[in-house]
Amino acid sequence: MEYKRQVQNLSPSRFRSLTTQMSYRLDQGHGHCSYRLGVEDNGCHSLQDYPAVAESAKTIELIARSLNSVVIERVMIQNEITMGENGQPVAVEGEPIRFNEKPLLTDGNEIEDSLEAKENSTSEGAVAPRAVAGVFTRCELSIHRVETHLLDPPPQDMLALAKSMSAVAVDDSQSTINGAVLSSTTGAKADKEPSIRKPIQQTPPAAAQSSEKHSVSETLSSRNIRVAVVGNVDAGKSTLIGTLTTSSLDDGRGKSRTSIMKHRHEIESGRTSTATTHLMGFRSTGEPIGGKDTVRGNKRKSEDEVAREAYRVVTLIDLAGHEKYLKTTIHGVSSGMADYGLIMVNSRQPPTHMTQHHLNLCCSFGIPVIVIFTKIDGCPPHAMKNCKEEVLKLLRAPEIGKKPFAIKNEADLATCMGKLHTLAPLIDTSCVTGQGIELLQKLLFSLPKRRRHENKVKRPFEFLVEDIFNVPGVGAVVSGFVNAGELTVGSNCNVYVGPKDDGTFMKTVAKSAHIARISTQHITAGQSACLAFSLNKELRKKLRRGMVVMKDPPTSTKHFEAEICVLKGEGTTIRRSYQAYVHILNVRQSAFARHIEIVNNNAIAAANHANKKKDDPDGIVLRPGSRAKVQFEFAKRPEYIRPGMRMLFRDGRVRGVGIITGIPQVQSVV
Repeated sequence: MEYKRQVQNLSPSRFRSLTTQMSYRLDQGHGHCSYRLGVEDNGCHSLQDYPAVAESAKTIELIARSLNSVVIERVMIQNEITMGENGQPVAVEGEPIRFNEKPLLTDGNEIEDSLEAKENSTSEGAVAPRAVAGVFTRCELSIHRVETHLLDPPPQDMLALAKSMSAVAVDDSQSTINGAVLSSTTGAKADKEPSIRKPIQQTPPAAAQSSEKHSVSETLSSRNIRVAVVGNVDAGKSTLIGTLTTSSLDDGRGKSRTSIMKHRHEIESGRTSTATTHLMGFRSTGEPIGGKDTVRGNKRKSEDEVAREAYRVVTLIDLAGHEKYLKTTIHGVSSGMADYGLIMVNSRQPPTHMTQHHLNLCCSFGIPVIVIFTKIDGCPPHAMKNCKEEVLKLLRAPEIGKKPFAIKNEADLATCMGKLHTLAPLIDTSCVTGQGIELLQKLLFSLPKRRRHENKVKRPFEFLVEDIFNVPGVGAVVSGFVNAGELTVGSNCNVYVGPKDDGTFMKTVAKSAHIARISTQHITAGQSACLAFSLNKELRKKLRRGMVVMKDPPTSTKHFEAEICVLKGEGTTIRRSYQAYVHILNVRQSAFARHIEIVNNNAIAAANHANKKKDDPDGIVLRPGSRAKVQFEFAKRPEYIRPGMRMLFRDGRVRGVGIITGIPQVQSVV
C-alpha cells in the first residue's frame, strides 16, 4: 500500500521515480497494489479538495497503464474531516460517504474533459461527490497487472503528461500506437536524439480500418520472414538489430545492443552468448514500425504491439559470434527455420575464419546470404578496400559459389530480387550515422517468402520444442516452432510430448497458447508459439529441449539412414564407428556411423570401392567431397525424426551435411 498527498505537475525525473515505485509495489504484491491519495505518509488526511484528488488519481492511472496495469476499483471518500470554528480540522460524526467511480482507463474510454461528466459513473443510488472548496476528499485505488495485449492504448501521451500536466489534452488519434515515434530521452535532450526516420504522419481513417483487417495469426505465419544474423565477434550484430527494432541510432558505446540483450554478462561484455529472436514490423506501405512506445515512453514496443500493428514481420535471429559459442550458433541456424542469412563483416578489419565458417554454415543449409559491412563511419579507405577484397574471395570460392552484387540504391534492390540463390548482395551500413540503414530496411521488406509453411497446414501437427519454462500459476510451458499442421488448444486438446529417455511419449492436454505474447486458441504452421501443458511435478521434470509435440501418437528411433556429403576444407577422415555431433532441426545429439555405402556416379571409382569392401568391409573411408549413404545410431536416447529432414554433423567444426532418407527401426509408443 502506498500513501500520496498529491501527484500533479510532475517533472520527468519525478515521473520515472513514481513509475519505478509502482513497479516495485506490484512485484511486492504479486501483481496487485493499493494507493491512498489525499493522505499523508503517517496516514493523516491531507485536506485536499475533490478536483485535486481526481487529478492525482488520473495521473496514477496513467502511470499504471505504462506498467501494463489497470485500476479495477476507484473509490472517492468524503465527509470524514471538516474545518472547525477555530480553523482546525475536526472529525465528522457518522459514517463517511463513499463514491464508487468508474476507472478512467479500464475499458479504454477517453478521459472526460470536465469533472462534471463523472455524474454518470457513480454507483446507483448515490449522489455525485461534491467538488467544492472545503469538502475534503481522499481516494482509494486498487491496481492489478494484466497482460499487454489486453490493454487498449491510453487516451493521453505519457511523455506529454510528464512534461506538462496542465497542457491541453492530447488528441486520442495522436496518442495511439500509430502515433509519432518518441525519443527515449526527455527535456532538452529529446530534440537531439538521433532517429533513423522522421515521425510517422497521422494515419488516415481508411488506412487504419484496413490495418485492422490484418490477421495477427496470418501475419506471423505467411507474412513472416525469418532472418538469421551471423558474423564474427565485434561485427555489430546485436547493435544492428537494436537499431532496426528501435529505429534510433547507436551512440557508439553500446546503447542499441543493450536494449535487446538478454543476460547481464552479455551487457557487461558486449558479446551475445544465446540465440534470441526480435520482431521488426512493416506497414503495408513498407514503412518500418519501431521506435519508442507512445504508451511507455522510455521503453521499446513489445512484441504483441509490433505484431498487431504490422502488415509484414521480419524475425531477426541474433546469434553468437565468438568461436567458443559456435555450437550454439550452429544449433540456432539448424533449428531457426531461417529464410535468409545476414553475414555481418566489420569493415575495419579483414574477415576472419569465423566469417568463413558462418558462410559455409548458411550455404550448407541452402540459406541465401546477404553481406552487411558495418562500422563504415570513420573507416580508413584502405581498410575498407582490403576487407571487401577478402570477402569477394570468400564468396567466389568453389564451396560458396556466390556472385557479389553491391547495393547502392533502390534500383539495385529490384535487380537482385529473385536472384538471391546466385547473388550475394553487399550493403555498407553504419549504426552511428545511419548510412545504409534505410536501404537495408527496404531490402528486408522486399525479401520474398522462401519457406512456404502455409502449404504444410494439412499435414499432421508437429511442434518443435526449443525451450522449457515453469510459470507460477500456469505450470509447464514450452516454446518452439510449429513446423507443420495446426492445433486448437483447450481442455479437450490431447497431445503427445516426447520422446523421453526410454523413447516413450507423455500424453497430456495443451491448455493454452501464445504467439508473440498474444493469447490465442489456434496456432498454425510457420508460427513461433508457446504451449502450456497439464503435467504433474514428476512429468514436468522430464521435459527437455529437442522434444516434439504431436496430436497423433508418434514414434521414436535411435537408428536412421542419411545421404551425406562431406564438406571440402580441412582434412577429415570418416570411417565406420566415426562419432560426430548431429544437428537435425531442433534435435542435437552424438551419433555413431554404423554402416557406410559410397554414392558415386564414376563407375571406375565405384568398382574400386566395391573391391575394397570385399577385402575389408571396414576399410571404406570418406574424405572431403565424398558422398555416401550412412546408417547412424544415436549415442544416448531415441529421438523423433522422419525422412526428409536436413541434418548437419560436426566434430568441433562443421564436417558435412545430409538428408535423412529412411528410418530402419522404429520403437512403438508405450
